[in-house]
Amino acid sequence: MSRVGKYPVPVPAGVQVAIAGSVLSAKGKLGELKLKLTDLVETKVEDGKVSVAPKTGEAQARMMWGTTRALIACMVKGVSEGYTKSLEITGTGYRAAVQGKNLEINLGFSHPVVYPVPEGIKITCERPTSIKVEGIDKRLVGQVASEIRAFRPPEPYKGKGARYTDEVIRRKEGKKK
Repeated sequence: MSRVGKYPVPVPAGVQVAIAGSVLSAKGKLGELKLKLTDLVETKVEDGKVSVAPKTGEAQARMMWGTTRALIACMVKGVSEGYTKSLEITGTGYRAAVQGKNLEINLGFSHPVVYPVPEGIKITCERPTSIKVEGIDKRLVGQVASEIRAFRPPEPYKGKGARYTDEVIRRKEGKKK
């Protein structure tokens, strides 16, 4: 019995969920997302809830039960509220700015890092040292934030680099005389 899969996904007001063949689509005020459903689970939309159940008792079907339910829940939340990830840049001369469809970041290299913003993602910089990644697809928001952080991950001695706002950097003590 899946602990996640057994609970139906509530569909909030303003979101339409429909199943056409093996594709589930969720449409809300922020946009539309589609998910290709697997043949191992059975998905039903009834009276404001989406329920998922395995077709057979085999292990693969039970694995996909909870996964499919979680993906549907992320889609429904994404089209109704959206997702955000915030990053902070720490370091002398480190700054970021959005220029057109590119994010330009100075991270102490001899050249600025230019990151093309993917379709469906909105990046804003309220301050030169903060980056906010927004979108309706949870996976894509996390991936973009991870790629930006990977240009210069925070180092443990001075804490310089790009880090998530809620991330805690374990600091090390420098060398002693």
